[in-house]
Amino acid sequence: MKKMFLLIVLFAFSQTAFAQASKVPDAVKTAFAKAYPNADDVKWELENGHYEVEFEMTDDHEMSVLYDAAGALLETEVEIPFSDLPKAAQEALKGKKVKETAKITNAKGVVTYEAEVRRKDLMFDAQGNPVK
Repeated sequence: MKKMFLLIVLFAFSQTAFAQASKVPDAVKTAFAKAYPNADDVKWELENGHYEVEFEMTDDHEMSVLYDAAGALLETEVEIPFSDLPKAAQEALKGKKVKETAKITNAKGVVTYEAEVRRKDLMFDAQGNPVK
């Protein structure tokens, strides 16, 4: 019975998140369409009051972009191969099972790198040093 209740609650929350994401402001949609006119498989999500859009580009790499409600770009995340990580990050991850790696650029142009290891995101600065 507890499991059934939990499933119902989880389903209700997931529906709420998707319903909110479908109400993406026009300014955000316009900014995205202008920046990425060739995006495929577009999925919107509301994340901490910001709008995240996940999509694929024509060269088959996955991306996500984060916008505020006014359509201002906050962050861009691009999936990259492990070999594109800075050498120091590659060394720090040696021997670990890395599921995905990404390059993240914020609105000011500051670059960080992310590596998913055991369902946790490990962050590195542009030189490959761990970020807490």
